[in-house]
Formats: sequence, C-alpha cells, structure tokens
Amino acid sequence: MSAEKLHSLITLADFKAVLSIDDREDNLSRYCLTMATYTIEQYCMRRLFKKKRFERIEYRGDLFLPLKEYPVSKILLVYALTSTNGPDGELAEPEFYHVIPDCGCGEDMPYTLVLSPAVKRLPGLLSFSVIYNAGYSIGKAPPDLASACLELAAWNMGRYRGKRIGTTGNIRGSGRDGEHFELSMPENVKQLLEPYKRKVI
Repeated sequence: MSAEKLHSLITLADFKAVLSIDDREDNLSRYCLTMATYTIEQYCMRRLFKKKRFERIEYRGDLFLPLKEYPVSKILLVYALTSTNGPDGELAEPEFYHVIPDCGCGEDMPYTLVLSPAVKRLPGLLSFSVIYNAGYSIGKAPPDLASACLELAAWNMGRYRGKRIGTTGNIRGSGRDGEHFELSMPENVKQLLEPYKRKVI
C-alpha cells in the first residue's frame, strides 16, 4: 500500500521511526494508523484526511453557502442546478464564486462558498453541486493532530501486540480468541483533539 493510499494523518515511515518498528510489522502498522485516523475522525465528527468531497447545497436565496468539510485546499468544480438545465447542472465559472477563508490557507475552521449576486439572475435555481478537496494531506497535519494520531496508533499497536493495554477482558465472539478491545482512546489523545472537534450548536 503506497503512502498516497494510506488513510493516515502521519506517514508510515514516521510512525515506524518513532516506535523503532521494522518492515516485518508494516501491515500491522498500516492497520493501526488507518484505524487511528478513522477513530479520530469519528471522535471529532468530521473528515480530517484530505480527500475529494462531493456536496450538494440547496439554494434558498443566500449567497453564503457553508461547506461541510474543512480545511479546503481547492474548489474543483461548481455546478448550478436549475429546474431547466437537467440533473447535471450548468458549470459555474470561478468568477461567480470565491471561498472564505482562502483555499489552501490551512485555517482549521469551516469554509464558506460566497456566490456572486449575478447568480440570482439564473431562472429556477435549486441548488449547487460543489466538488472540492478538503482535509489534511498525509504528513501535513498540524503537530498536535499528528501527535494524536501517533499516540492512538501506538496505543492500538500495543494492544494488538498482546500487551493488553485498554482491553476489557474475554468477551465471547468479540475479536480473536474472544478478546474484546475498547473503542475508547487515552485521555491525552482526547486533549490533543479538542481543538479539532466539530462544534455542534
């Protein structure tokens, strides 16, 4: 599995270097990194690993359209869907929108697509389909977020190596040989993740 295909906030090489892991445990290392990243995303209630996002936003006359995922590195395509242009919509040129804060600035806060007032002249405007890149690239996450991924992946590595850190004992049908691992995470990891949790109002 290449670095580009690894769903992780830190690189495999960095993880192995910090924990002094050799190549024989690459598969387990990849698994622990991937599970750590998914667990962090679930805890933070947002997608943190950089991927292409597809989002359809209903238009209700407001020129400010909040995007769900952040930070946004690039707006790839924006389509305006009206009652007359079919299900695929009409491509909106970049001069008809911009993003705040600026794409690629790395600010860890929600981003907003700001439309030009000219879009109000489109008859029967229903929604916008937005395709964009959001999240952090592997090896490019902020230091505290990268540390949280490293700590959680190492914690899981210890459990799967048989050190029984964070286990709840033998529960029938839960994991290999009836062993069940908690879905929780260490308190120090939670503290590192606090700034990245989605704020729910």
